Amino acid sequence: MHRTAQRNLTWFVISGIALFALTLLAIFMRKLQLETPRVPVGRGVEVAVDWGIIYLSPVLETIKLSVSKVFVAVETAFQWLPWPVWILLVGVLGWRLASLRTGLLVLAALSVVQAVGLWNEAMSTMALVVAAVILTLIIAIPIGVLAAHNNFLESIIRPVLDAMQTIPGFVYLIPVVMLLGVGKVPAVIATMVFAIPPAIRLTNLGLRQVSAETKEAAISFGASKWQLLTKVELPLAARTIMAGVNQSTMMSVSMVIIAAFIGAGGLGYSVLFALNRVRIGSGFEAGLAILAIAIVLDRLTQALAKTNETGRAQRSG
Repeated sequence: MHRTAQRNLTWFVISGIALFALTLLAIFMRKLQLETPRVPVGRGVEVAVDWGIIYLSPVLETIKLSVSKVFVAVETAFQWLPWPVWILLVGVLGWRLASLRTGLLVLAALSVVQAVGLWNEAMSTMALVVAAVILTLIIAIPIGVLAAHNNFLESIIRPVLDAMQTIPGFVYLIPVVMLLGVGKVPAVIATMVFAIPPAIRLTNLGLRQVSAETKEAAISFGASKWQLLTKVELPLAARTIMAGVNQSTMMSVSMVIIAAFIGAGGLGYSVLFALNRVRIGSGFEAGLAILAIAIVLDRLTQALAKTNETGRAQRSG
């Protein structure tokens, strides 16, 4: 007991001396007013962006044209069908994919959008989200497959994905505006970049969770690498991959609203307009429509994941 008390007293004295020394050092440093040299990171980024605008213009225009074709096709499809047809179609889809309860829920959600008079804006937002998700999955799933089969590649992209998911959504708008300008196509590209990380992560995770015994059994029956991937690994990892699709879709919804600052239009513009004019009622209606769209997309993607899992279980049985 005496030794414990003595040890505690010694640590208390040492901590007091250290605290006193740090206080004196802080006072001394404030007197000196030291200044560290500034690293010109911002200037370096500006130079890189200027270089990209000058030398990568053909590539950037090709990307814009390709994304524009996908977006125009999706937006035309969404705007062409009348709103009663869309509501019934999505309601039946939710019923067939999940349950009658889900079908009624998505039907009611879309009815709310029409009731507040924001149907056209909601369809524009849906077109932006769907186009961004389609292009995101085209890029993200192959990268996730490669990362699952290559540890070196996975170790490289992991910190990149960590950084991409840490950076706030507004930051993505800066390089997109500098390189691609404003409008709906740059908004789709910014949304893609924001939504890619979860799809890559969960594709990689799902494929790595497939048991080695299952893969060895498939190889022993003569399966090639392509057959192993398409008939064994991807079906077994489908649930995790679809969770990534769901997360990417939800992140796309949030980013499309933010992208109203660069001309995305849709419900994001309604929110921005209400915020600038301090119209609380209009802002609440736009927020309610955004909530309805998010519910519809979330329920449909979750139902699609469960449908894939059920179908796979039935085929296995």
